This record gives sequence, structure tokens and C-alpha cells, in this order.
Amino acid sequence: MSHPRHRTAIVGTGGIATAHARALGEHDDRAELTAVVDVDPDRARDFAAAWGTPRVYPDLTELLREEPVDLVHLCTPPASHAPLALQCLAAGVTVLVEKPPTLSLAELDTLAAAAGESGAHVATVFQHRFGTGALRLRAMADAGLLGRSLLATCTTQWYRDDAYFDVPWRGRWETEGGGPTMGHGIHQFDLLLSVLGQWETVTAIAARRARHIDTEDVSMALVTFTDGTVASVVNSVVSPRQTSALRVDYERATVELEHLYGYRDDDWTVTAAPGHAEVETEWGRSRSEATSGHAGQLAAVYDALDAGTPPPVTLADTRRTVEFIAALYASAFTGERIHRGQIDSGSPFAQRMNGTGTPWQPATVR
Repeated sequence: MSHPRHRTAIVGTGGIATAHARALGEHDDRAELTAVVDVDPDRARDFAAAWGTPRVYPDLTELLREEPVDLVHLCTPPASHAPLALQCLAAGVTVLVEKPPTLSLAELDTLAAAAGESGAHVATVFQHRFGTGALRLRAMADAGLLGRSLLATCTTQWYRDDAYFDVPWRGRWETEGGGPTMGHGIHQFDLLLSVLGQWETVTAIAARRARHIDTEDVSMALVTFTDGTVASVVNSVVSPRQTSALRVDYERATVELEHLYGYRDDDWTVTAAPGHAEVETEWGRSRSEATSGHAGQLAAVYDALDAGTPPPVTLADTRRTVEFIAALYASAFTGERIHRGQIDSGSPFAQRMNGTGTPWQPATVR
């Protein structure tokens, strides 16, 4: 059964918008980029010209008033995500929002309530969930081929110099929501959570080691999961040798991934436990040259829109990840072990990720 192409708009034409436009181009039989929005008219016009987009608008309000769209991609700075998504929901338009989806758990819950009233949906860009390796890993784990998960490590060790933080909204709690925990490592530990399921406790530290910013530039956490799996999570923007790495030790195999900003099948390694060579055989049955990225998630989004179902990653899925972030910061800044569900609506860490405050002083020079 054929479906009409989805009329799509991109709001915010900064760097990440190019990844969205490129992914849309890979699905031009299913979607049409009909409009772009940016507060900078010259940048918007240049972006529209580069991607063959017919119309440009100065703000989302005018777009929603003038343009019939099925899906809005939010590629704006983090502080604008919640208010712009609320506008889309009020207009009955489904929205795909870049990470971090909101600045706080409370904002995310506000979006969920609005989506419930609207009938439209909010999906978060967590594209690494949709790479072929992740899909294969979850399928094999769900089928019981790997045995129980026992231990995991998850690291995002990236490098961002001082000049990176000259952009006014970066490195500030009120505009970015947090440091590498919120804006960098989120992709990798979201992948971890999508594989291992529900987390139960977090014990963490966060520090400002090198960058003159308000937020942390390093964080580390010890995590327990419902099934008893234990894991460590590291997030950094001060690491000259950059890597994104995931390792899960199962009863029957160790599964490892190392990449930077997107992975292919060649970036995965599977080492079978003695007597379980069939795991490596099963892993190797299907191969793909595709790189994990926005195009993979968009395919799943269009499938959902065609079927009339909520597109992935839903707000319920996203909440597990955002609650994990809030728990990490709460543990780091209070010294307590934080349990899932402990951060309720009355907690300062639900209202803002720095909650009761950091152990360091706010940066005075930017």
C-alpha cells in the first residue's frame, strides 16, 4: 500500500540540520522538505537553496500558520526545544527533536502531558538505536542467544576545546541543561539503556577539570539494572584521543563496539565464550555497510507515521534516559546513591539538572 510523501520542515539551520537534510534526501520517496525556519534569514535562505527547499520562514509560529506540515524537525539550541515542541503539539503536528530533548525531567513530563491532549507525538533523535549492529544485538539478546547480561562499560570520551564553548548557550545549565552527560554521552548511554533495559540505581561523580564553563566537563557513574547487570558510564569532553565505546559481557559472549560519531558493522566485535561458537556464527549471518545515523531512525519514523502509530523514540522511551541523567547529576551533587523513581516532581533535580547546585563556582569568564 503506497502512502503520500510526508511534508516536512526543519526548524533551525545550524550544523546538525545538515544531517537531517541529508537523511531526508535518502528518503525522498517518503518525505518532502517543504520549508525551513531560522531566526537568521540569510542562513535560512542559504540552507534552503542548498537543499532545494521552496519556502523559508522567520519563526515557527508563521510556519505553522502558513504551511501544512506532517513532521517538524527541531534542530535548534536545547533551551528552545520544549517551547517549540509545545507549539507543534498545540497545532497537532508531530515533532522530531534533537538531543537533549529538554533541559529537565519536568519539561519532558510537560511535553508528555501536552502530547496526550494533542494526539500528535514527540520523538527524540537517538539514532544509534537504529544502526544494524544495535538491532542485531537486541534481537539476539531478546532471543536468549547470548545468555544473561552480566557486566557493561559505556564510554564517551570526546574532546572539545575552549573555543567550542564560545557559543553562548554551550556549557551553561540554563541553556544547555548540562555538560557532556547531557549533550555528548547521551547518545552512547541511551544505546546502552536500549540494550540492557531498565536501570535501578546510579552512584556518580561529576567534575569540572579543564574547561571554564558552568557545567561539568567529566562525569562517571556506576549503574545497576533490574536484572542485576552492573555497568560503568563515562562522559568527557577533555579526552584528546576521542572514542565512543560500548562493551557488554554476556554469559555466552562479549559484544563490543568502538566508533566515534557513527558506527558500521565493522566497528563491532563479538567474542564467544568457550563452547559457544554459534554466537559468532549467528552474528555474522547478516552484514550491512550502512552507518548508524539519522536516516536509519527516519525510516522507522516514517513506518510509524504510515501505520498511524507513535514514532520512535517515544517520550516514554526518552524518559528513561532523561531520568537517568537527572539521577546521575543528583548522585554527583548530593553524594547519595539514587534509585529509579526517587526524583519526583518535588525534587530540585526534576526542575533543573544541577538541582541543589554544583560543588564548584559558576564560571566568571566565557
